[in-house]
Amino acid sequence: MAKQHILVILGHPAAESLCAGMARAYADGARQGGAEVRFLDAAQLAFNPLFQGYGAAQPLEPDLLAAQADIHWADHLVWVYPLWWGAMPALLKGFIDRVLLPGYAFKYRQGSSLWDKLLAGRSAELLVTMDSPPWYFRWVTRMPGHHQMKKAILEFCGISPVRVHSFGPVRSASPHQLAQWVDAARQLGARQARRAPPDRSARPVVQPSATASATTTPSTPT
Repeated sequence: MAKQHILVILGHPAAESLCAGMARAYADGARQGGAEVRFLDAAQLAFNPLFQGYGAAQPLEPDLLAAQADIHWADHLVWVYPLWWGAMPALLKGFIDRVLLPGYAFKYRQGSSLWDKLLAGRSAELLVTMDSPPWYFRWVTRMPGHHQMKKAILEFCGISPVRVHSFGPVRSASPHQLAQWVDAARQLGARQARRAPPDRSARPVVQPSATASATTTPSTPT
């Protein structure tokens, strides 16, 4: 029986953090459940997170090319990161800006406002920590970070469904609560491992890209 290909992406800059513990626990649970798992720690990659725009030639560093290959390999992408000022850390945003390039993650159609979703055939899961109570983030600030990641980034590239798990408030959590969240991540990994993998032959055929190309973006890069 084919196994799930799961890529866990840690987007917290600190090696020892709640997010790091949850990411490792998810990976462990998925492996124990029978999945093939790869682990990517954005803070350990050698790359420039300052994206210069689609109009500039900015060759991808070897670590980013390897990250593109890992995403291409994956059936399920697990993003683990904190919310700072309502959104992901700058490190993770820079990683996404540099990796999910036109021609690799999406491609605008000539003479049209529509686009092709080149990462279709994959699903994703977000494990997001926050100091705000999740109810406050949902009902008061209206979840800007969740909408950005789920709608404006992943679903834009064809990755769907995207499941979101919020954990908080972290700053007032007891050691027992923190341990429960880590265990919950492990259980989520084991549960995902039991899912049947998608039909990989139905995915768009794309190859890792060496640079950001303006030729597949609108004529005036934003």
